[in-house]
Amino acid sequence: MIVLKAPQDQVLGALQAVSGIVERRHTLPILANVLIRKTGNQVELTTSDLEIQVRTTVQFDGDAGNLSTTVGARKLIDILRSMPADQTVSLTSNQNKMTLQGGKSRFTLQTLPADDFPLVQEAADFGPAFSVPQKALKGLINQVHFAMAVHDIRYYLNGILFVAEGKNLTLVATDGHRLALAQAELDTDIPKQEVILPRKTVLELQRLLKDGKDDDAIEMRFAGNQAKFSFSGMEFVTKLVEGKFPDYNRVIPKNHKFRLTLGRAPLLSSLQRAAILTSEKFKAVRLTFEPGLLSIASSNAEQEEAKEEIEIDYGGDKIETGFNVTYLMDALGNMSQDMVCIDLNDSASSALLTIPDTTGFKYVVMPMRI
Repeated sequence: MIVLKAPQDQVLGALQAVSGIVERRHTLPILANVLIRKTGNQVELTTSDLEIQVRTTVQFDGDAGNLSTTVGARKLIDILRSMPADQTVSLTSNQNKMTLQGGKSRFTLQTLPADDFPLVQEAADFGPAFSVPQKALKGLINQVHFAMAVHDIRYYLNGILFVAEGKNLTLVATDGHRLALAQAELDTDIPKQEVILPRKTVLELQRLLKDGKDDDAIEMRFAGNQAKFSFSGMEFVTKLVEGKFPDYNRVIPKNHKFRLTLGRAPLLSSLQRAAILTSEKFKAVRLTFEPGLLSIASSNAEQEEAKEEIEIDYGGDKIETGFNVTYLMDALGNMSQDMVCIDLNDSASSALLTIPDTTGFKYVVMPMRI
């Protein structure tokens, strides 16, 4: 049976859309496969890692009839990538084999039964559906994703807090050393939600969401421990992280004594140069704020040193403080604005980075002792 017949780029695009969550090595070999369900000319592709499930449905030419099977997702993608984009390819199923043909190339792959594929058990009762523009959600994720923890024992930090209420949508991420908050005001009211999306889910949404037209919406529904997203012909089901996220409002410092506004790009460039001579372990830079001047200094165990100076519009007290340079570069590198505001109290206090004339972004970074 010819499962599908289509241009290489269309088949590859559909497979890549669902295969981001597939691990090359897994305790269950079948989870390295993509589940293919064919109903007439409609082909449904599904992948799972037991906690996240991604599905897309596409129309391809092929034989009439129905079929369900699974085949190695990464192998299929690697083969398709090696073929010309405008070449017509076909997938043919015969017993426990799948044959991919294109031009004079032919590849035969092993399949595993579709009945053995472990689909995610979806919640019986999801809450009300609501939609937000894909562009808005992707923009918020881009502003906070870098502050998520990685494999932290405090599992609730390995993700993003998603808070929806009224017309406000807020995303917060923290690893305990820094915190990023991004907020957008939407055109419609949203049912009140407060959930923690897992890190892998966040990164996959960031990859899949479109940032084009504002009318490309993502529909969301939440259950007790699950979320379901529908967008761009795809369905995305994920487990949620259970636990209590820190009170982010207490972390964000208020009533700073000193504020300065300076160019984002010059500051980022100076930090990137200073970072070259930081120690591998601590990545520390010393920032000295004094009237009219910001000095950035770094050193390492080999007694090598770097020093940068930037003229600034600042007339407050002299403040000498230290930060992890990576934390500062992450925030500045994920902004697109020309200017950045830095609020400070003293050398022992957190710094607050914001964007001038914008209330929707806050970034807090804890100081380091140098």
